[in-house]
Amino acid sequence: MDILNAIVALANYVLIPGAAYGAQLAIGALGVTLVYGILRFSNFAHGDTMAFGTMVTILFTWLFQSWGISLGPLPTALLALPLGIAFTALLLLGTDRVVFKFYREKKAVPTVLAMVSLGVMLVMNGLVRFIIGVGDQQFDDGQRFLISAKDFKDWTGLAEGLALRTTQALTIVVAIIVVAALFWFLNKTRTGKSMRAFSDNEDLALLSGIDPQRVVMVTWIIVAGLATIAGVLYGLDKAFRPFTYFQLLLPIFAAAIVGGLGNPLGAIAGGFLIAFSEVIVTYAWKKVAGYVLPEALQPDGLAQLLSTDYKFAVSFGILVLVLIFKPTGLFKGQSV
Repeated sequence: MDILNAIVALANYVLIPGAAYGAQLAIGALGVTLVYGILRFSNFAHGDTMAFGTMVTILFTWLFQSWGISLGPLPTALLALPLGIAFTALLLLGTDRVVFKFYREKKAVPTVLAMVSLGVMLVMNGLVRFIIGVGDQQFDDGQRFLISAKDFKDWTGLAEGLALRTTQALTIVVAIIVVAALFWFLNKTRTGKSMRAFSDNEDLALLSGIDPQRVVMVTWIIVAGLATIAGVLYGLDKAFRPFTYFQLLLPIFAAAIVGGLGNPLGAIAGGFLIAFSEVIVTYAWKKVAGYVLPEALQPDGLAQLLSTDYKFAVSFGILVLVLIFKPTGLFKGQSV
């Protein structure tokens, strides 16, 4: 029975949260890796792009809620999500036309474009804070739990309860759908194949008649969708605060680089690797140890390697190790 309680505790505090967080990082990292692989620069404005898309979704969610429109047990934010994606796509397309296009036509080196994206990041960050404020914003509604800890205890008779939040289940389901749709688009559609050809060899793609402007436009639209979906899922699962999305840039880039920057499969693997590393290192293992270890060997303290305040240090540490020992990433992306 103690082993079952330990498994439930592990699922409750490590496996389920790690899977949900990993899915959010994976979707975010896919946006970073698409920009790097196709447009050939590191977009440091990606975290604040997520914040912008989430902000627009929140504003429309509040509007729908004031009108009494809802999805019942599901978050109303799902109704507002397409509008968030649309406004974010317009923002990115406008930013590309006003800012990035100039440097692309001048054949600027990727380092210059990366520095330019830092300026875009600061503008987006200020814009989001000005519109929605700097504090936490709650916008989740609907049914909070698919499985509550109390119901689980009643069903099983175990001392440990398992809780599965609707937002966690929704994150995993949406991530599977998004990843499947993206890979289908890139591998099966003519536009997706053009994007892959452009990424592999730009000059040869141009000689083949591929329109570079169309590739750029479609890339930014897809990135807007990925950024907004990742941001909204993260906000529903936790809370929305603009500065948090700026901080998320580190684990998202770490996920993309660890997996192999420019490699979509690597972005997904990297997202889950970073997420589970953060959760495992910052989890207090005292409860699980209490179920599986003899009383004499049970820890006196929390058995926590790092405080949750230092979870981003885990991402940074993994990133540094990968850059030192395997700079192309686990799935051999492009060298950083």
